[in-house]
Amino acid sequence: MNTPLRVLVLWFPDWPLRAALGGPPPHPPTALVQANTVVACTASAREHGVRTGQRRRVAQGHLSSLRVLPHDPARDERAFLPVLQLIEKHAPGVTLLRPGLAVLRSRGIARYHGGEAEAAAALTAVLADAGLPEVRIGVADGPFTAEIAARGRDACTVVPLGRSQEFLAPYPVQVLRDEQIAGLLARLGVRTLGEFTALAPLDVRDRFGEHGARLHALAAGADSRPLTPRPPDPELVRSIEFETPLGGTDQVAFAVRQTADAVLLALGDASIVCTEVRVDMTDDNGKVFSRTWLHPTCFDASDLVDRVRWQLEALATQSSKEPVDEARAFGGIVAVRIVPVAVDDAAHHQPGLFGSGTDERLHHAVSRVQTMLGHQGVVTAALAGGRWLADRQVLTPWGERPVPPRDPDSPWPGSLPDPLPAEVFLPPRPIGVRGADGAVISIDERGVLSQEPARIDGAAVQAWAGPWPVHERRWAPDGGKGGHRLQIVDDHDHAWLVFRTGERWWAEGRYR
Repeated sequence: MNTPLRVLVLWFPDWPLRAALGGPPPHPPTALVQANTVVACTASAREHGVRTGQRRRVAQGHLSSLRVLPHDPARDERAFLPVLQLIEKHAPGVTLLRPGLAVLRSRGIARYHGGEAEAAAALTAVLADAGLPEVRIGVADGPFTAEIAARGRDACTVVPLGRSQEFLAPYPVQVLRDEQIAGLLARLGVRTLGEFTALAPLDVRDRFGEHGARLHALAAGADSRPLTPRPPDPELVRSIEFETPLGGTDQVAFAVRQTADAVLLALGDASIVCTEVRVDMTDDNGKVFSRTWLHPTCFDASDLVDRVRWQLEALATQSSKEPVDEARAFGGIVAVRIVPVAVDDAAHHQPGLFGSGTDERLHHAVSRVQTMLGHQGVVTAALAGGRWLADRQVLTPWGERPVPPRDPDSPWPGSLPDPLPAEVFLPPRPIGVRGADGAVISIDERGVLSQEPARIDGAAVQAWAGPWPVHERRWAPDGGKGGHRLQIVDDHDHAWLVFRTGERWWAEGRYR
């Protein structure tokens, strides 16, 4: 008879929220939304009825003050990487199940600490000292049972050897995370894992197939999921310290050149490239300034030096804007640390057989311009969600990964349908919309124009359509933003998108 694989699962509740908000719970009522559906929410939001899987509008109906943020799975992984590295230092062989959930074999660490409960307590203490006191640990005969144990109320739950089926029996079939099979079992009157395991294995296989048989085995505690230990990370971090604080941008950039080369050499030895890097700067007051930088392809040494220069220029600009009587926000730099955050296989970034191609030449040209103009000198546009044209455009510095503040795929009632204006005015510019008698046209509470538009900015009106009301965030203390839109074509064949809010007309965009 094979001995069950004893594993230890570490679960960090609401990890996507911690990655998005930073810091340990409790957090204010917040929900992460993807495809207009809540994928994670804080405990404070759940107290008001917000649940994972709800539509965004339903969640906001439970709590109007709910803060809604877009979900970024890549951010969850980046934030969890340092946690994996910390666990690896104290218990080698950790395996990532998903961000916020890790598993490792309990045999080695249990022997070292004198027992599984003692090992879990030691890891809990280490993680608490690192600012992760919310961690919960489960120990059982397999990853599935150990994860269920970790999600209990206690900080550590140890399921005795060979008692997995007994432990799992009271849990509902929904913990199998298969909505279709769980729903069918519930309709058949099978509501717990104990009732599921009471069914004959052959009957389950005939009715649900191999997948159902696998879930039946999990419910019985027969968890044979193989563990693939996470390989140790190569030592990629490089740093430099200065005996005398350096205050000049060019001084620091010149001094870190060899450090940037050392980072590239370490990446080359590991046959990987860096696509995301964090630069930590320490000033002579002991204050650390950190910023994460992204790259559209991969960093080279000059790119790293440019990021150090841009970060230093931003710090100097921020310091010059602060009041004189406040403590200095930026002093001379005494240390710079370059930390590769995200890496990729170097084979994915090798040039083609006949050269690197148009994209690579474009990247080098744009990077040269950005070096001359600064970090914000070259930007790319991305589409975001929103009802107003100004809200739908997000400008991101070249090399940064665009993260829209609002999901462009979500429904936005009241938004403008295609085709959109070719020219968008940021900010909207004032414009005159007048009737035949020269009076400014107004719109009453029922959305009726005081008279037909005859002139716009001095030009005669050839055609017009509307008005269409647009209102959002009516529940906000300031009443939100609202107005009425019109489309107007003048005698110069210019098509305008205008809106009236308050007592004024504004030009939102122009069609070409």
